[in-house]
Amino acid sequence: MGQGLTEVRRHQRESRVKEYPEKPSIFNVLGVAVSRLNLETAREKVLQALSDGEKGYVCVTGVHGISEAQKDPAFRKILNRAYLNTPDGMPLVWLGKKQFGPDVSRVYGPDLMLEICSATEHTPYGHFFYGGGPGVAETLSLKLKERFPGLKTAGVFTPPFRPLNAKEEKDLVELLRKSRPAIFWVGLSTPKQEQFMAGYLDKLETTLMFGVGAAFDFHAGRVRQAPRWIQRSGFEWLYRLCLEPGRLWKRYLKNNPLFLFRLLLQSTGLIKYPVER
Repeated sequence: MGQGLTEVRRHQRESRVKEYPEKPSIFNVLGVAVSRLNLETAREKVLQALSDGEKGYVCVTGVHGISEAQKDPAFRKILNRAYLNTPDGMPLVWLGKKQFGPDVSRVYGPDLMLEICSATEHTPYGHFFYGGGPGVAETLSLKLKERFPGLKTAGVFTPPFRPLNAKEEKDLVELLRKSRPAIFWVGLSTPKQEQFMAGYLDKLETTLMFGVGAAFDFHAGRVRQAPRWIQRSGFEWLYRLCLEPGRLWKRYLKNNPLFLFRLLLQSTGLIKYPVER
């Protein structure tokens, strides 16, 4: 009897582990829980969740996302409830390295997309693409299929530049019911893509949702990516500002100095930024 009880408890422990895969530890950036990750550990966590059928969403977060979270507590909680919240911007990487060393490196949205596509090529995991302007999701799907011939693509959906109406939502739900993709890529801007994932995760037949923003335009060939040396330097924001000044000037020239000021307040302990879920 004792042996049988031990066996039951062992199975219960295994079930709990399978249902709730271990998440990486985090570091606190202005009240946002950023995951202790590099590209390799991010891939491992994603494959673990897919294998376990663990539903969740993945945010790739930089200074812009952290800044938006300061203005909107509800958005901050969305980030903090993510399965993974990757360090997408170099300032976050530097903060993570200060605490965890080489365990933290940049998990950049476009790189994460390619990494997961490569890791799931020749598997049953289907990929669905939601977002971008007219034709972007279709082009992205085709280009990724060319790059990864064994990739299973499950459909695309180009949303309007507003919340979905009842019919559009019904159409999307039906598309996902038929295709049942394990992976759902979202290419909107922050905070729209994170709000969409949090609101639709339980409505859609998918396992993991990824908010990767500009990765859609980069990999579809619509927008040029910064050279690697600029990405590593921490000045990718300046490169993108030069390409799209009308759209991005306010985001970068206002948010970046304010981010540094708030970070100083957090580091000196003058203001506490608790992580709230």
